[in-house]
Amino acid sequence: MNIAKTIDSYFKWQVELNWAKKVGLSFIFAAITGISAQIRIPLAWTPVPVTGQVFVVLLSGVLLGSYYAGLGMIFYLSFGALGVPWFANFRAGISLGPTLGYLIGFIPAAIFIGIFAHKNRHLIAQILVMLVGILIIYLIGGLNFAVVMKTNLPVTLKMAVLPFIPFDITKAIIAGFVSRAILPDDKH
Repeated sequence: MNIAKTIDSYFKWQVELNWAKKVGLSFIFAAITGISAQIRIPLAWTPVPVTGQVFVVLLSGVLLGSYYAGLGMIFYLSFGALGVPWFANFRAGISLGPTLGYLIGFIPAAIFIGIFAHKNRHLIAQILVMLVGILIIYLIGGLNFAVVMKTNLPVTLKMAVLPFIPFDITKAIIAGFVSRAILPDDKH
């Protein structure tokens, strides 16, 4: 079985899906994001835990494309706000807490990755796209954190960004390799 043909078939099938099935896939990715939120490592010096969500956000952009990846993250945020207990620790509901900005940041990050992951399929380009997606999450998450927690830039960086960099670089590299492995070659 030729793997390149199988990959091409998947993406052709995905592109040819009708909008209702694509919306369904978006909801499935919202649910997977909720499941990955339960992979949670609390850190003693910050109210923001390390979670598995970021990895799913990165891959949603690759697998769903920009519009439907963004829609999946909107579903994740909206349904969680409406009572689906799929935020970290099986919580539901939205409050202006220190982690809300990260959740909001998932939306533009997924859209960005969905746009740019398909532009240049070289491994380094894929990893860079993932890292920029993470920077988008950090920017919105850090800004919200600073407002809610009333912290200055150095404290915000110390509590809301720097502790997560090693984890998220690892996620970006793995997502870049996965993306590179599943996307069809540029020549197809």
